[in-house]
Amino acid sequence: MELDVVGLSRLQFAMTALYHFLFVPLTIGLSVLLATMETVYVMTGREIWKRMVKFWGTLFGINFVLGVATGLTMEFQFGMNWAYFSQYVGDVFGAPLAIEGLMAFFMEATFVGLFFFGWDRLSARQHLMATWAVAIGTNFSALWILIANGWMQHPVGAEFNPGTMRMEIVSFFEVMFNPVAQAKFVHTVSAGYVTAAMFVIGVSAWYMLKGRHIDIAKRSITVASAFGIASALSVVVLGDESGYEANLNQQMKLATMESMWETEPAPASFNLFAVPDMANRDNAFAIEVPYVMGLIATRSLTKEVPGIIELVERSKEHIRQGAIALDALKTIRAAKGEEVDPEVRLAFEANKKHMGYGYLLVPFSDDPLNATEEEIDAAAWSTVPNVWPMFWAFRIMVACGFFFIAFTAALTVMSSAGKLDILRQKHRWILQIAVLSIPLPFLACEMGWFVAEYGRQPWIIEGVLPTAQAASNLSVAELLVTISGFVILYTVLLVVEISLMIKAIGKGPEEHEEDPDPQVARSNFTPVAAE
Repeated sequence: MELDVVGLSRLQFAMTALYHFLFVPLTIGLSVLLATMETVYVMTGREIWKRMVKFWGTLFGINFVLGVATGLTMEFQFGMNWAYFSQYVGDVFGAPLAIEGLMAFFMEATFVGLFFFGWDRLSARQHLMATWAVAIGTNFSALWILIANGWMQHPVGAEFNPGTMRMEIVSFFEVMFNPVAQAKFVHTVSAGYVTAAMFVIGVSAWYMLKGRHIDIAKRSITVASAFGIASALSVVVLGDESGYEANLNQQMKLATMESMWETEPAPASFNLFAVPDMANRDNAFAIEVPYVMGLIATRSLTKEVPGIIELVERSKEHIRQGAIALDALKTIRAAKGEEVDPEVRLAFEANKKHMGYGYLLVPFSDDPLNATEEEIDAAAWSTVPNVWPMFWAFRIMVACGFFFIAFTAALTVMSSAGKLDILRQKHRWILQIAVLSIPLPFLACEMGWFVAEYGRQPWIIEGVLPTAQAASNLSVAELLVTISGFVILYTVLLVVEISLMIKAIGKGPEEHEEDPDPQVARSNFTPVAAE
């Protein structure tokens, strides 16, 4: 990434987004776990479940506050760093973001207050309804954000208006039920559920290792492991759906994820391991699994999955058509509403769907309509993201996913058989793995977002608007100052969040006579600060 205005704007948004998404998945997942635990409390009337809800709710609250604080600035960045993008898609983005703010965020924030301050003011059933409202609001917040993001990946339901130079909605139904957005929503939410499950398991395992709050820890592991295995399996299934949608709508992203340079005979193989070589456009040390990629991408054994080189060749024709559309648009705009030659209008209408590809020539040619073959070739290859990070980020995410399935399945079996106490007595290493695994779902989520967003480059709106055309008119110095400020602020917030979480975990749930384990010596109850 170059240290120019566009590169620095991308860096700033990427950093703030990755910081923000450290908090989002845990908030999404914990909200549902809290509602589940409180449902058990209302059904059984056992106080231990109420104390579980209050304890995990404290951690949820800390995370929720930091998530809101880091998320608000992201929307301001659309106007700060991406002014032309905001103008270009304001008609499309305004609706889902407004709905997210009015319906989901305010619903979520309102009922969060009732969750924390309504224990002594609401009946048990009323408080349970408030907790489920928090969970629903949290998930609705993700839905509307991902509808907006999904439209950037697969712009449907909107058309370009040459008079206003904006994308304008023609079907809100298509925007809302965009298949890419829906696949992203369920996949992202399921990943958040896995994150919360692994977090609860890890913290509970730490308590079991220390001999503290054993009853709460075992119940938490039981709920979280069952929740985790269901969520982890759904992530894999929904990831398969995302792969299928990518082959339909973002073939270059899929090809770079697989480091697939050449179009293979159907069905395509999956590269389990490879060392991508951008210079030679090939892979070294490739280990392939037959048929798998073809089944994921096409759900058949007869359809091909196009490789990077073939997709670049297709882009060249789109670029030529886009250059014609840009030239016609220039003439239409110069007419300022007066009558335009019908042939010019026809040329624009025939080629406007590829106009975004014409913009790709801007960095390489002063006259896109008369660009040389070398310039067109350079513009076409600019549609290929760096294969190396795409390839390995995807595999890190997948490896984490299969680990989560195996680990939560094992804990589910043990908890169902009533054998969690054996972990403390004979298999403490399993509990230690659980504690050490707490960061892994966060890593997997960050890798997933990296693949989704970096894999879309050079487009800020897939096939419609290149990122280089969307940035604000800022200076490098201004961006360096704001990036430094954001990094410092967000790092401080992250340190504060981790400190508060550690303090809350160290304090633990409210003490109760049934919590201590009589088999554990009192010496094990050493205060965290003393350890």
